[in-house]
Amino acid sequence: MATSGFVLFLLTGFSVAVLSVLFISHPVNSQNSNQNGLSSSSSSLLSHSAYGSVIKTVWPKLKFSWRLVLATVIGFLGSACGTVGGVGGGGIFVPMLTLIVGFDTKSAAALSKCMIMGASASSVWYNLGVRHPTKEVPIIDYDLALLFQPMLMLGITVGVALSVVFPYWLITVLIIILFLGTSSRSFFKGIQMWKEETVLKKEMTNRQGIHVVNSRGELLIDTEYEPLVPREEKTQMQIVCFNLRWKRTLVLLLVWVFFLVLQIIKNDVEACSAWYWVLFCLQFPIALGVYGYESVKLYIEHKKRVRMGNTESICEASIGWTATHIAFCSLCGILGGIVGGLLGSGGGFILGPLLLEIGVIPQVASATATFVMTFSSSLSVVEFYLLNRFPIPYALYLTSVSILAGFWGQFLVRKLITFLGRASIIVFILSGVIFLSALTMGVIGIETSIEMIRNHEFMGFLGFCSSQ
Repeated sequence: MATSGFVLFLLTGFSVAVLSVLFISHPVNSQNSNQNGLSSSSSSLLSHSAYGSVIKTVWPKLKFSWRLVLATVIGFLGSACGTVGGVGGGGIFVPMLTLIVGFDTKSAAALSKCMIMGASASSVWYNLGVRHPTKEVPIIDYDLALLFQPMLMLGITVGVALSVVFPYWLITVLIIILFLGTSSRSFFKGIQMWKEETVLKKEMTNRQGIHVVNSRGELLIDTEYEPLVPREEKTQMQIVCFNLRWKRTLVLLLVWVFFLVLQIIKNDVEACSAWYWVLFCLQFPIALGVYGYESVKLYIEHKKRVRMGNTESICEASIGWTATHIAFCSLCGILGGIVGGLLGSGGGFILGPLLLEIGVIPQVASATATFVMTFSSSLSVVEFYLLNRFPIPYALYLTSVSILAGFWGQFLVRKLITFLGRASIIVFILSGVIFLSALTMGVIGIETSIEMIRNHEFMGFLGFCSSQ
């Protein structure tokens, strides 16, 4: 399936799902009014409870038990695989925290952000000590980070605001469409890469004992899938300093601080008031400004290289940075953020597959996606902390587990790539985590939606202002 066909599939599925609300909500609402005599406000309250806004807060005590042991194992494996694939693992953490540990859905979503933040941060720290597999450039693509992070964070804030408007069953349908689509796309991408790696390994086997040199007498070595481990010619500190770009990281940090301040102020402002909309709209100039600067830079550099006949990619993406491709990345970034905000996944389930789709090699895609997720997840964690959405002991414990898992997950998978010579392992892990998330969140969502239907709850869109 081509990229255009895959995007068309997602847009068609989303459009049909959203439009179907118009046909489903009216009969159910009529049935509610006739049988139960519920007003619009009480119907909204019933539906709103599905999102956890009026569900009683449940914080189990942190004590040794089989539930804690099982949650630790699942959290460790989920964090390790999620950070390696660059998707975080929120689709696994939320069901685990609600079904096994016993948290309410709102607290579970907040704790999952803590776990994603811990795993992403430790993964970034590990990747800073790792050299790029093919070039003398940082393992983290800062150009792509600057391009996607502002739009992703903007989309997440919009998606979170819309999450209380969309009916629960619709969010479940969107989860299934999105996760099954991206997991299958990534799986076929992994198969394609596996075949290419097999051909490469056969060629290298045939060359054993033969010195292949170029016209200048230099030994040719195919370095496409060289181990991502520090090389002897540079010390660990030199590699870290080389991978860390302070100026670009500072720009990303300033965007993070700006969004955080706006969210904190907006939480204390009455919903749908004049100041609420002013603060909400202030997010757009900073996000579009950073994105516009980076996109113009890529566009000008691309045009310059085309004129000079230079075919080398500007950044890790193999696409040409034309106006069409830049607009496509902008659309995917903000839509990915909106969907991530709606589903509570933080956008990692979109960014990881998207980076692979535009030609970024798996190692760099994983490092860049986790780098961006560190900013988006930490923004949510700070906001949740200020709103007292999670218990501190559990947050510290689960974050510690995720920090260890993120580091050891990266370490073991890099060693496995070195041993097998196959970077496609990262793509298969990414696909597996997304598919498992589709199963867990899909099953829970369907079960909850069926219960709502049995209770004759309102199944349509809620009012934005009354639902905040």
